Amino acid sequence: MCGIAGWIDWQANLKEQQPILEAMGETLKYRGPDASGIWTSTSAGIVHRRLIVVDPEGGAQPMVRKRGENTYVLTYNGELYNTPELRDRLMSKGYTFEGHSDTEVLLLSYMEWGEKCVDYLNGIYAFGVWSEAEQSLFLARDRMGVKPLFFAQRGSSLIFGSELKTLLAHPEVKPEIDAEGLAEIFLLGPSRTPGHGVFKGISELRPGQFLVYNRNGLRIQKYWQLESHPHVDDIDTTVAKVGELLQDAIERQLVSDVPLCTFLSGGLDSSAITAHASRVYKKNGMAPLHSYSIDYVDNDKYFKSSLFQPNSDAPWIKRVSEYLGTQHHYITIDTPQLTEALKRAVTARDLPGMADVDSSLYLFCCEVKKDATVAVSGECADEIFGGYPWFYKPEMLYADTFPWARSVKERMGILAPGILKNIDGEEYVRQRYLDTLAEVPILHEESKQEKRMREMMYLNLTWFMTTLLDRKDRMSMATGLEVRVPFCDHRIVEYVWNIPWEMKYADQREKGLVRHALKGILPEDVLWRKKSPYPKTHNPAYMRTVKGWLQEILNDSSSPLLQVINQERVKEIVDSDGAAFGVPWFGQLMTSAQLFAYLIQIDTWMKEYKVTIV
Repeated sequence: MCGIAGWIDWQANLKEQQPILEAMGETLKYRGPDASGIWTSTSAGIVHRRLIVVDPEGGAQPMVRKRGENTYVLTYNGELYNTPELRDRLMSKGYTFEGHSDTEVLLLSYMEWGEKCVDYLNGIYAFGVWSEAEQSLFLARDRMGVKPLFFAQRGSSLIFGSELKTLLAHPEVKPEIDAEGLAEIFLLGPSRTPGHGVFKGISELRPGQFLVYNRNGLRIQKYWQLESHPHVDDIDTTVAKVGELLQDAIERQLVSDVPLCTFLSGGLDSSAITAHASRVYKKNGMAPLHSYSIDYVDNDKYFKSSLFQPNSDAPWIKRVSEYLGTQHHYITIDTPQLTEALKRAVTARDLPGMADVDSSLYLFCCEVKKDATVAVSGECADEIFGGYPWFYKPEMLYADTFPWARSVKERMGILAPGILKNIDGEEYVRQRYLDTLAEVPILHEESKQEKRMREMMYLNLTWFMTTLLDRKDRMSMATGLEVRVPFCDHRIVEYVWNIPWEMKYADQREKGLVRHALKGILPEDVLWRKKSPYPKTHNPAYMRTVKGWLQEILNDSSSPLLQVINQERVKEIVDSDGAAFGVPWFGQLMTSAQLFAYLIQIDTWMKEYKVTIV
């Protein structure tokens, strides 16, 4: 994994703009702590920061190759999981390789197939290829959006980078937000509209898209999308196919020249990944697989069972680790660490995020990074297989809005009256919801319920899952740790997309299908354990701390947050410990304390980034 950046300009001589390119690269030093490089020509500046995972000697970037009179320059963030097959295919066409990195395979794939190279890739990636002879830039992002890629046009320039801070390091890109940006932060956040960069004039290339920028202008094209068709496999065949696809995806993602581990919560998804990985390690005679889990000081004392979090993870982690024979590491986070890291989580994400759900992951990754460079995690199974309550609770399923953010009126109530005059909040959110539904590839012969399930799957894949992927990428890469997500293999997503809900909900259990697919891989009690979400702190000290911090912000006339909120309303919510807000801020993880922390993060963001409202 790495950080990428670049600047294309038809008027400035970029050979003379080294300081700006260096500043852009400096913003990515945490993503790529091991090496850096810049390549320039008159019209192009290509930047790279490297985290070494495969082929330390042969994978240096920007990677430059020549064919005839043309020079191709690649900057790449990601991992290809079908590198051996691609290398064999390219060798059969006469190409030779100087190393064994997927970077070289990717660049030669572009040289051979041009724009169509993305059709051949299985992996997570954001990359740019500059063709000097054609004076053309090609940018592409992986199908599921695991790796980020932002861009902005300014006059004759196109500026791109892995993170928002990278673009903001360019003098032509300002930290400005308008009414639409405020709506993203306050009405949809921490999720955001696909393709929206929140800052004015900044966009994100959407998953499954590529971009071409040359002297004729800019062109964006979707190269991959889900296709709906009748599912013809019976239940036994479907279960077997899901099991095979998952096993293959996990095994492909264990390739690494540096230490690799798994995240293990004791839940179904992380346990499945750890089980397959552990089996491969044993089969190959390798040392025991290392696994890691997160918990919080005094959570055992304060944990209370709920609909969303029925039981504690700790006993299940021990059960799975002992069963699989992993060398397990327990990481415990304390409240002061968790609170202080809210600031670092903002600068990692460049936006207000999932509050302590972000900051805890950042601290967790800091600890894991001490021993490993690559981790494999169970994200995205819930979105793909239907694990969340809104898939099977009618009042959430048929809410006719984003089920994780049904609090638009309450959110609008905390905005300053002057801000509200410029935002039709309910219409803004409603239109984003309808725009997404209009993209869903529907089967006309489906029942009303199957149609709604397909819509809900699509909403989750394009909104909720990308929010979690943003979180995982930014928090892990801010520590120089690469995290892989096998459930996001596009082959799994394509196949499962068309499986009818009655199969996915086998035995009337969330993710019933995948539980059947994992029989024989995990112990029965783990296999049928009720879903438990990402663990958060239950220590009342956290509420006291964030409440006190937010009160300090409200009492400081210089706090930028005060420009945009209804101070009296927010004080009322704070005095009630969040009860006056009445509903969760986002999903099931962001409730009262997380609402306070989110407002703290907005204040931190506006202050640290010198955000201007225009």
